[in-house]
Amino acid sequence: MEVLGVFLSLAGLMYFAYRGINVLVLAPIMALFAALWQGESPMLATYTQVFMPALGNYLLQYFPLFMLGAIFGKLMSVSGAASSIGKIIASIVGQERAITAVVLACALLTYGGVSLFVVAFCMSPIAKNLLNQANIPERLIPGSIALGSFTFTMTALPGTPAIQNAIPMPFFGTTAFAAPGLGTIGAVIMLTLGLLWLNKRAKAAGQEGQKSQEPEQQNNLPSYWVGLIPLLIVVIGNYLMSAQILPRMDLAFLGMEKWGSVSSSKVIGLWSLITSLTVAIIALLVLARNHLSSPVKSLNQGTMDSLLPIFNTASEVGYGACIASFASFSVIKESVLGIAPDMPLISEAVAINALAGITGSASGGLSIALQSLADIYLQMAEKTGLDPELLHRVASMSCGGFDTLPHNGAVITLLGICGMTHKKSYKDIFMVAVAFPFLATTVVVILGTLFGSF
Repeated sequence: MEVLGVFLSLAGLMYFAYRGINVLVLAPIMALFAALWQGESPMLATYTQVFMPALGNYLLQYFPLFMLGAIFGKLMSVSGAASSIGKIIASIVGQERAITAVVLACALLTYGGVSLFVVAFCMSPIAKNLLNQANIPERLIPGSIALGSFTFTMTALPGTPAIQNAIPMPFFGTTAFAAPGLGTIGAVIMLTLGLLWLNKRAKAAGQEGQKSQEPEQQNNLPSYWVGLIPLLIVVIGNYLMSAQILPRMDLAFLGMEKWGSVSSSKVIGLWSLITSLTVAIIALLVLARNHLSSPVKSLNQGTMDSLLPIFNTASEVGYGACIASFASFSVIKESVLGIAPDMPLISEAVAINALAGITGSASGGLSIALQSLADIYLQMAEKTGLDPELLHRVASMSCGGFDTLPHNGAVITLLGICGMTHKKSYKDIFMVAVAFPFLATTVVVILGTLFGSF
């Protein structure tokens, strides 16, 4: 019965999140509902002694990344730098390759650190113009943006500053560039299959292009260099800090109790992203100063924009901590580990995909799984000689598969921005953001099992 309570709680979280109930309220309610089924889990103690500390620890660790990412995205948006980049890519790729232009523009922005929500808002009007001019139905816009924003740039490409690539770092002592070869292979699979699918759908649509009134565009856009330089700073700066600068510094002081008694490998990845995003924000403020009517307002708004996403994710982490604290969870954990007890990559991929799908959150499902199982996977990896970088890459890629089910918040937001419904556009989102990423993860697991990390 205790296990049944956990699964009913998970089902409730998925169902009511799909119905639109905010996870800040929903997650603790579902955690306490699960506690009701447990024999020795008092509800109030579960909430104050397990849920809230887990939520707080997540905020302490990841708030700088959420805040800096949101500020950077807001500045890119209000300055017009994001729109300039989208337009230049479209002009290079060509009008006849409208879908490819949209995907690549979204990919460049998200790989540079711009929030996928900001990318959706910035690219939606550009995508409408491009697809209308090419007589491609607007129902393919959400799938195009999802492919460029929710998939390979979020989880697979080495160095991506996405939170889904940052979460595994402190668990495995890795950096954002973990297993770069395998990550690149996974990214190529997602991008290639996604473009083939969307372009095939566009070709099949024929002359069904849905003409609409041309959306209003920003005037007096800055040069694309204004946006490109800060994006390059994020990517290159992150690499230099994580691979060259910080590893050569004397960080022995981190072993002191005053600084948390941690090893440098636990913080280098986070420090690298924090530093590169900060420098990129300063560069953007300088380069786009003539296009920012109120920089302080933009900074403040970006900061506020970061609060709801991080609290939502932290609330899901708190929920996961409650589930993991129950004695019944050990039964579930053993079942997951029992799927492939001598193959941690398969076990890890299954566990994270399942939890990301149930919660409808890539970062939430990833955090829940790693908080409960990361130490076990590391022990299994040590016994089998598996590189922790491979655990990192498989974990990151696994969270970007079943997370994008219909109840996913990003899916609902994207459809709303584009003026589409699940019935019209979700099929394409499912293929490019669920099916193909799952296939790519499977390939990486197979290659990693056979050849190790590279």
